[in-house]
Amino acid sequence: MSVETQQDKRSILVGLIGAGIAGSLSPAMHEEEARQQGLTCVYRRIDLETLGLDPSALPDLLAAAEQMGFDGLNITYPCKQAVIPLLDELSDDARALGAVNTVLFKQGKRYGYNTDWSGFTRSFKRGLPDASLARVVQLGAGGAGAAVAHAALSLGAERLTLFDTDAARAASLAAELQRRFPAADVVSGGSLANVVREATGLIHATPTGMAKLPGMPLPAELLHRALWVADIVYFPIRTALIDAAEAIGCRTLSGGGMAVYQAVDAFRIFTGVEPNADRMYAHLQALLAR
Repeated sequence: MSVETQQDKRSILVGLIGAGIAGSLSPAMHEEEARQQGLTCVYRRIDLETLGLDPSALPDLLAAAEQMGFDGLNITYPCKQAVIPLLDELSDDARALGAVNTVLFKQGKRYGYNTDWSGFTRSFKRGLPDASLARVVQLGAGGAGAAVAHAALSLGAERLTLFDTDAARAASLAAELQRRFPAADVVSGGSLANVVREATGLIHATPTGMAKLPGMPLPAELLHRALWVADIVYFPIRTALIDAAEAIGCRTLSGGGMAVYQAVDAFRIFTGVEPNADRMYAHLQALLAR
């Protein structure tokens, strides 16, 4: 799916729809990169919790954004799958993943994209370039989990085991991924302790560990030194999982890289302008250091 460039448009209005997003750094990343590109970007948080809403409000929120002249929206938990029926066209990636995190409004149509998987892929290549993907376990099979699992298999994961609080959702995603990646072995469920014990890597793709949902997504005693650990949570940048993993000598990957690189791709979609990925990465590191 191709969309015409918006380079001639010097002012961009976008937003983020999700629950508990007060700490999101997406507004700062997009607005600063726009400034560096000679654009004006206004990026608004549309927090379901603050508004007392849930995903059932998505039809009204998207309609309101269009009426107010928004150019697009980022979509986060818990709306990445619920937004799909409200869109006119999906990119191939979004359709395959069944999850959307970026919506572009253009010429009366709503275009859905997924930049989570590409963001995770680029972050993983940068942060864990030589990590073994022989046996990977992933916690979380929701919208973000679908994207990250796709990324792991695209990176070459040989065996991927999915766990989710909704076992049926994990099984459904595993079956879909198995069809998409027939050379790999994709399964769900089983004994978490046994699977983690034999794993070479762990991906965490649930909201646990976010500032609003502190804690660990699994018992710390299941971690072991031979395991690399990748967390998609980036606020806080040092989650309890990352701290526990590093304490026993695991190689780790925080959610910061994925946050940046999914934003890089979303910025390009929103503006038609090629962003400076290194500059955006440095800006996020500066924001997190404050």
